[in-house]
Amino acid sequence: MAAVDEIVFHQLLAWHHFYDAATPAVALFSDGLLHAAELIAIVAGFFWLSELRRRQVLVTLPAWGGFFLGAGGFQLFDGVVDHKVLRLHQIRYGVDLLPYDLAWNLAGLVLLAIGIMLTRRGAAYS
Repeated sequence: MAAVDEIVFHQLLAWHHFYDAATPAVALFSDGLLHAAELIAIVAGFFWLSELRRRQVLVTLPAWGGFFLGAGGFQLFDGVVDHKVLRLHQIRYGVDLLPYDLAWNLAGLVLLAIGIMLTRRGAAYS
């Protein structure tokens, strides 16, 4: 989700940066740090996934559940903690935030619900 957020909302739409309460150079630098951290997590995840597949211990349904739990957890954390508690940035500026906040956080809840469902269904088959 960090990659989707970074690519779509930070770069393509240019709605916000990770840290908007500073100069444009600092905001861009903060995006670079987020992008670097997200890429490290993606690469580490692929190595972990490859190792599980190599050992033939990967259980697909719970793995997808974990993917959706992570995506939804990131989305909800970003929407509540980064946007509202820490006020690092908002989704957009110069617009009514309520529809954006609701869509952002509801999307995170939907992803979490999918993750919970897949994880529970996978545990039932174990």
